[in-house]
Parts: sequence; structure tokens; C-alpha cells
Amino acid sequence: MKFNLFLPAAAVMLLPVFFSCTEALSESREQEIAVVPETKAINSAEDALEGSLLVFLDDEAVSQELGERFLASGVKSWRRLFPSVPGKEERERRFGLDRWWVLETDSPVVDLASRIAGEAPVRKIQFNTSLRKGSDGSHFPLNPDALTKAPAKGYFDDPELPMQWHFKNTGDIGIAVTAKAGGDINVEEAWKICTGDPSVVVAIVDEGICLTHPDLKDNLWTNPKEIANGIDDDGNGYVDDIHGYNFPKKSSTITWSEKNPDDPRKDDSGHGSHVAGIISAVNNNGKGVCGIAGGSGKGDGVRLMSCQVFAASSQSSGSAGVLAEAIKYAADNGASIVQASLGYTSGMFTSDRDYDRYTGVEVSALKYFMDTSNNDALDGGIVIFAAGNDSKPLPGYPGAYRDNICVTAFASDFLPAHYTNYGPGSNVAAPGGEYYTGGKFSSNGAILSTLPPEIETSGYGYMQGTSMACPHATGVAALGLSYMLQRNRKYTISEFKAMFLTSVSDMDKWIYGTKQTIVGSSIGSLNLSPYKANMGTGAIDAYRFLLQVEGTPYRQAVVGEENALTLADYFGASFNQLTYLSVEISDEDKAALGITSYPFIRSGRLLITPTKAGCGKVTIHAVGGGTTIGTEDVVGGMHITKTVAIIARGASSSNGGWL
Repeated sequence: MKFNLFLPAAAVMLLPVFFSCTEALSESREQEIAVVPETKAINSAEDALEGSLLVFLDDEAVSQELGERFLASGVKSWRRLFPSVPGKEERERRFGLDRWWVLETDSPVVDLASRIAGEAPVRKIQFNTSLRKGSDGSHFPLNPDALTKAPAKGYFDDPELPMQWHFKNTGDIGIAVTAKAGGDINVEEAWKICTGDPSVVVAIVDEGICLTHPDLKDNLWTNPKEIANGIDDDGNGYVDDIHGYNFPKKSSTITWSEKNPDDPRKDDSGHGSHVAGIISAVNNNGKGVCGIAGGSGKGDGVRLMSCQVFAASSQSSGSAGVLAEAIKYAADNGASIVQASLGYTSGMFTSDRDYDRYTGVEVSALKYFMDTSNNDALDGGIVIFAAGNDSKPLPGYPGAYRDNICVTAFASDFLPAHYTNYGPGSNVAAPGGEYYTGGKFSSNGAILSTLPPEIETSGYGYMQGTSMACPHATGVAALGLSYMLQRNRKYTISEFKAMFLTSVSDMDKWIYGTKQTIVGSSIGSLNLSPYKANMGTGAIDAYRFLLQVEGTPYRQAVVGEENALTLADYFGASFNQLTYLSVEISDEDKAALGITSYPFIRSGRLLITPTKAGCGKVTIHAVGGGTTIGTEDVVGGMHITKTVAIIARGASSSNGGWL
């Protein structure tokens, strides 16, 4: 069983050699996994990490007698997989995390599993399968001179923000010949409302984050109860975990540019740093790029916790055990969101039942995280995974799991990226980029973000993949959570997800025919029809999400048309009979929407004609009860004021304007 970092390679000559483990759980696979009671194994030994075995005991401790039998069976040492944290013992027991142990051995793990399967206290055995990257981690360097014309200045002063089309897509052909205006996450409008909050912590479960990067270091999470003194000051089971932890190496030293002397595919690629920058590179600092929830330059960005599960020079890099341990660590140390751009190959699991059955320790850790509330706005944790890069009509697990948010990828043409998985289990789409759009190569069409300077001298570069789409969704979620805290709004996890998954732009209007991109291993025509209605609810929109959080209704207008937008949802059943006094819109919002004729109301409908993609707010004044507002001298109705946001795009949204 193999686990991949979801990052397709850079170009045709660099297309990844994906691991071939794509079969569904068939009858032969059932036999291979050997689930008979005598063995107690819940998964296959294929791709198992030698040297350690995961076991679930029927009691929380290894007794002296059991320990002696373990030693006789070839167990060298044993330890709890999850360090117990003071004050969290009851929850650890509730999810069974206190019963998972790691047995260290010099014997082949298959032999050890056979020898201990007969021990009554051993309830389950899970082979500690290795997680593997699905590509070579290729990237392209920042090339700001590649635009055919100088881009407009961005919302913040970060010089490369105009190159981040995924934040604001103007349709510039210097990005890609098929770039489509509005094919983005609409975050510049959201920044006018909220830019982040340092009390929100996002756990980056990935390669290590570059802790010294000038565009990341000020937004790193710092453990408030730990100092670098060789002591576990906060009693959480980890020594000197200042900014997170390196779980494969069992060390507080986060790595981000190490080489593997035996296998270059296991080198640090900068993947974790790239993902982190999309979410929370520091905004408005005059350096490099922006992050979705990176703040306003006043130390107010969301914080990034480095939960490193891939380490180039560690034998235990990417094992199931370190993944589960990292997720629990995130829950115990203040993270509200788990960001994981990794997952099993499409088809490895074909149902939630299979995933529950064969990945016991992982599922337990995920459920523990989801049950943990680390802020005042939500009653649990949010888990976001990438859909995967197999070009299959089934996203990879854990993303496809019912409780996780699963993110598909689109390109700068606002069409599905050639590599993305899609179909049932996919929840929402976000920019993942493509190097080849319109049949032509352009690194600008991928996603620009931070990279370790040791890997890319400038500290910035382009990658593509659902690995990049996932942190776009995570960044928007973190921005929304920041706004909830600032507005003192409280929601359940279910309510949060409902708002999140309906804060989208419609993609399906554009998904028809074919597009020229990578098909197989060469340039060809990609048939788009299978993707229609299969990319999730739509393309995530940061502005819409913040509007839902604050309770402001919005309507979508089509660019280049006179739109008659009904006010029924905002002024009640008699909306078309009310007396409307006036419509107000600021000059700034008129310019943003390209409005040349003032909007007005006819028969309870707002008539507005935007000429470009953008956002703005209109304030509508009406009379409640009668035709005039009452005064001291005149009997009349009440003055009613409603503010409605207008989002202009090239297509109307199938989701309507309000829940």
C-alpha cells in the first residue's frame, strides 16, 4: 500500500513514474491481506517498513508477562505510538489511541507478525507501510520577465503577487494563452474584509517547512510553552518542539533541503514550503509572494505548524505510523486545520468501509483530530486532503473519506487540470495549475509560491498538482475561520463545511468539448465531458465564504449582460410590491465591476450591467409598510436598508446567491 505526495511533474520530459498500485480491493486482495482471526493483520505487508510493527492491544499497557513473550518473539523494544498528553487521557482512550504500540525489531516484520498473532492481548496488527512520493518533486524557477506585458500592481506590495494568477486571474495571455478572467479564488476582494488571524493554526502535514525563509518565518507557529533546552517543557512528549516536529527522525530539527544518498526520489523537494506559502506567506512585507491568510504585514497572518512526515535521510520517512502521530500532535498542540497534500493512489480504496477497515491507526488519529476544538469558533477540527493526480474518476483516500474535504484542481483556463482525480468523493475545486495550456508550455501557468533558497536560489518557484489546489482550499478555510473569530461567530463543523462548500463559482458552464494539454505522456486533446458535475460543488471563492460568515447575502451577475437580480430573498414575499427609494454603490465598487450606468430597481429586481469580472456591494433603501417613510407629521412606513454583494463573473452560478 503506497502513499503519494500529490504533485505531478513539471513537463512532458519530467512526467512522473507513478507507482502502479492502483487496483481496487478485489477478492484476491482480501486473501492477500489475511484477515482471519489467527493472524489479526488488518493490512498487507506489501511495502511495509522493516524494523517496526504497529499493534493494537486489548489493554492500554504492555504487561511484564507480555513483554517477556515479545522479547522471546524477536521484539527488541516497544513504545506507545502516541505520547499521552496530560489532561487528554480520556479522549485518547475514547479513540483507542492509548492502545496503539510500535514494536521495534531486527526480524522481518512478516515473521514477527506471525509469531505474535497468537498472543491474546494483541487485537490487531498493522504493517507500518511506507508513504511514498508520487513524483520527482520537480519545479520551475521564478521568471517574472516571462509576461508579455507588465502586470498591474497587486493589492499588497509583494512584488510577485501579480504573477499569482490563482489569486486574481485577469485573463492575461502572458500567464497562459488560454487564461480566463475570474478563474481564481477571488481572494483580493476577501482581503478587504479579513487577511488572517494569528490565533488560527494550520498543521502542514508534509515535508518540513523552511523555517528560515524570509516570506515564511514570521508566520510560523511557535510553541508558547517550549524553549530549546533539551527538556520537554510542556510535557507533550516532544523535546524542543518549537515550530513543530520531525516525526520520521523523532527530532525537533525540521529539515527542508536534505538529500537522500541512495534514492534521489526521496530528496526534500521544497514541497512543504511551497504548500505553506500558498496558505500563509507573509503579505505586504515588500517581499516575494502573498499567502491567502498571510495577514496584512502587521504580524496578523495565520500560523503554520510544521508536522514533518517526509524526511530525506530517515528510514521511517513517510510511514503510516508517523502520519498518524503527526495528526494527533496537531490536535494536541493547537491546530484547527490539517493540510495534507498526499494520499493513496486512486482505486486503492473504493469505499469508506474499506478505508476504515484497512487503515486503523490512521482513521483513529483523523477522528481524534476532528473531535478536537482548538478555538472558540468551531466545535472540532477541519481536515483537508488533495484528490490526487491519477486522472481517474475517483479521488484517492483519505481525501475521498466522507468526513474530509477533498480538493480537485483546475488550471488558469478555469478548466479541470489534466492530472486531477475527480468524481464521487470530490468536494470542491481550487487552482492547481498546468504547465501546458492551449498546447503550449508556460511555467507561469503553474502555481507560484515559496521554496527553500537551498533548493531554488530566489526562494520562489512554480509547481503544479492537487498538492497545490489543496492549500488554496485550506487557505480559504483558514481565512474564514479567522473572520469567524474576529466577528465572534460560532458554528458547528457541519455548518462550517456547508458554508465552505457552497461558497463557490460555477465551473460547469465551461466544461465541454476538449482542451489541448497533457494526455497520457504527450500533448493531445483532453475530453472534458467526464469532468462535468464531477469536480465538486464548484471553484472555491474566498470572498463568498467571508460573506456567508458575516451573514451578508450576495448575488452573481454575468459580465457583459444586463442582469435582473431578484430581491425576493432579501425583502420578503412582497418584494415586487415594495417602494424602493434608492440604490447606493461606491465609486470604487462601480470601477471594480466596470459599471457605467447606475444600477436601479424595477419590479423588485436589481438591474445592473457589469462590464468586467469583479465584486462590489450595493445598499438598497426601501419602505416597510406604505409608500413613504413615517415622520413626526406624516404616518408612514419604516426605513429598510439592505446591503447585497454583487459578484460579476463570466457565468452565472448554479448555486444561486444565498443559502
